[in-house]
Amino acid sequence: MTNKLFFAGAGGQGVLLMGQMTAYAAMAEDKPVTFLPSYGPEMRGGTCNCTVVVSDDKPVSCPLIYEADAIVVMNVPSLIKFEPMVKKGGKLFVNTSLIERKPERTDITVVNVPTLELAEELGNTRAANIVMFGAFMRTMNIVSRESCEKVLKKIFSGRKEKYLELNQKAFDLYKAE
Repeated sequence: MTNKLFFAGAGGQGVLLMGQMTAYAAMAEDKPVTFLPSYGPEMRGGTCNCTVVVSDDKPVSCPLIYEADAIVVMNVPSLIKFEPMVKKGGKLFVNTSLIERKPERTDITVVNVPTLELAEELGNTRAANIVMFGAFMRTMNIVSRESCEKVLKKIFSGRKEKYLELNQKAFDLYKAE
């Protein structure tokens, strides 16, 4: 089985990191995977997105997708632009902290994640992307929890090690509705 995934938002929201961590977790399980980031010339605040294609067995021949099994949208422009890209029966993960507009489609599953409010419970809204990453990975079941934990330890190591515990907690904050 192949999972075509898409992450979108503004620069500084950790969108590319979510995609990168998804790819790393798949690599930890020796799954064929591609990661294709895309961002505008602006860094913080500019648009950015990435595509991750994860296969259970077959090599991934192309990182480009026109339809996604699941999409994470972190801001309103991303919802407007990429909601149509979710395949029928797919999942749309919506950052309800910044998106008040409801998705229009009724043929997909919408997963509402209040990232900032949940991260605030830990006292650090900068962990909002890890809240979404945890909600996404635990809902999609593409890789094991153990692989996600390995990735968090890798990303938050060295001089970032002081943020590991916070982000491990952020990963588990979202509870399905």
